[in-house]
Amino acid sequence: MLTASGIGLGLMIGLSAAGSAIGLSISGQALMGMLKKRPEAFGIGLVLSAAPSTQGLYGFVAYMLYKSIITPDLTAVQGAVVLAAGIMVGIACLLSAIFQGKVCASGLAAFSSGHNVVAQTLILAAFPEFYAILSLVAAILMKGLMAA
Repeated sequence: MLTASGIGLGLMIGLSAAGSAIGLSISGQALMGMLKKRPEAFGIGLVLSAAPSTQGLYGFVAYMLYKSIITPDLTAVQGAVVLAAGIMVGIACLLSAIFQGKVCASGLAAFSSGHNVVAQTLILAAFPEFYAILSLVAAILMKGLMAA
């Protein structure tokens, strides 16, 4: 079961980090477009474009929570829990970061056109983020299954 748990750990960090990288690229490209029209607004744009970075952190937190329980005497149930948590956190963080990057990119495009939508964009960007947080909370709760 060390193999399954190792795959789970890899998915936790790998997919969540990949999602953040993709989401940051999407929002970062929009930020560069915004800076052509409004170079003075870099700080505001940076806040919006950085939002997808948090999903990578959630994957890292899940990794840190689970890595300490990976030992040679890991049971099949425990290995399955780590694998399931890795799949859940990895996929949720991957997709939420990508779609959050798209929301932020749309907000940056609107802002560059003169619309003051920063607060609205941050609110809308929190919606996909919620599901990444939910997956991390579920992974924390799933860790309780390992004692059973």
